[in-house]
Amino acid sequence: MKMFVRDLTVIDASRLCLQRGLVGESWLVDVMLDGELNEMSMLLDFGRVKKQIKTVIDAEADHRLLVPMQAAGVHYTPLAGGRGWLDFEPEQGHPIYMQAPQEAFCLMPVSEINAVTLADWLHQRVLAVLPSNVTGLQITLRQEMITGASYHYSHGLKKHDGNCQRIAHGHRSTIELWVDGVRDAGLEQQWATRWQDIYLGTEEDQVPVNTLALSERATSAQCAGLLRFSYQAPQGLFQLAIHPAVCEVIDTDTTVELLADYIARQLAPTLPGHRLQVVAYEGVARGRWSSDRAKPHGWSADVCARKRLKKRREREAPFLLRVFSRPASVLRRGGNAVPAPAAPRPVRPDDGWFGPLPEYHGNWIRRYPRSG
Repeated sequence: MKMFVRDLTVIDASRLCLQRGLVGESWLVDVMLDGELNEMSMLLDFGRVKKQIKTVIDAEADHRLLVPMQAAGVHYTPLAGGRGWLDFEPEQGHPIYMQAPQEAFCLMPVSEINAVTLADWLHQRVLAVLPSNVTGLQITLRQEMITGASYHYSHGLKKHDGNCQRIAHGHRSTIELWVDGVRDAGLEQQWATRWQDIYLGTEEDQVPVNTLALSERATSAQCAGLLRFSYQAPQGLFQLAIHPAVCEVIDTDTTVELLADYIARQLAPTLPGHRLQVVAYEGVARGRWSSDRAKPHGWSADVCARKRLKKRREREAPFLLRVFSRPASVLRRGGNAVPAPAAPRPVRPDDGWFGPLPEYHGNWIRRYPRSG
C-alpha cells in the first residue's frame, strides 16, 4: 500500500558550492510511503505524516547552512559551548569564514549538496521516526516552477525570534516588477542577474576585522578585503566574513518587506515619470508588495504623500470610507440629501462624520462599518 503527500513543506536553506559559493535554495518536499495498513486501516494518518516528517525535515535542514564536509577547501571546527568555526576556501572562487552556534550548520558527509544528496541524507532520519508498518519511504526535493526571472540569495535576520536569525540561510525567489501597470520581464531579469547567488548584509551589522573571533585560517590579512558582519541574536553570536563581489550591503534589515522597498528605491531613479511596483518573494509563494515609487509627471511630492496616506488609511481602517464634497450644508448620496456637520470635529460613533481633510482635497468623510 502506498500513500503520498505533495508540498509537505519547503526547505529554505543555503548551501556551499565549489563553483558558485554561497547559494540560497528553496526546495519543495514531496514524500511517498509504502507499507502495510495499521489497526485503523491506514498506512499512516495524514496528520501524523505532516507532524512527524515535517518536524524532522525542519529540524535537520531548514534555515541552516548545508555544508559538504567531503568537499575540498571545507573545514569545520567544533568549539566549546555548542559553537563552531567554518572555513570555506575553494580553489576557484571567494573564501567564506563563519562562527555560529552548531544548529546554524547542517554537516553532511558528501562532496556536493543538491536536491538528490540532501533527500538521501534525510531519508534515514525520517524513516527512523515512522511506525514499523511503514517499510518504504521516498523523499523528493524539487524547485518551484518559475517562468520568469529568479535569483538565489542568502541572509540573516538578527531581530527574528525564530530560525531566520541564523546568519547564512537563504531562498530561491522570483520577482515581479510592474511599470505603469505592465510587468517588465527585461527589468526583472536585470535585477535577478544582480542578485544571483548574493549575500545580503545589513549595514549596521558591519564590524572591524579585529572584532571577529574566527578560526586561525581566517587571519586578519585574509579577512582584510572581506566584508565582515557580526550580531548577537537570541540563539547566540553570529559572525561572517565574505567577499564584496558576492555581497550587497543594505541600509535596512533584510526582511522581504524591506527588500521590496529597497529594490523600489534603487530602481525608481531609473524610471522618471513612471509608476513602479515591486513584488518581492521570499522563497516559495510568499512575499510583499512595495509602495508606489517614481511618481507620474505633474504630481508634486505633497500630492504623492497625501495619496499614500489616503491609501494606507483605507487599507488599515476596519470600516468603509465614503468621500463627499460639501455644497453649502448638504451632502448628497444616492439622491438623498444628507445633513453635513456644521464645523470640523472628532469622529462620533453616532454619525461617523469628520473633515474636511487635505488628503481628500478638503472633502468630508463618512465611515460605514464593514460587513462580514
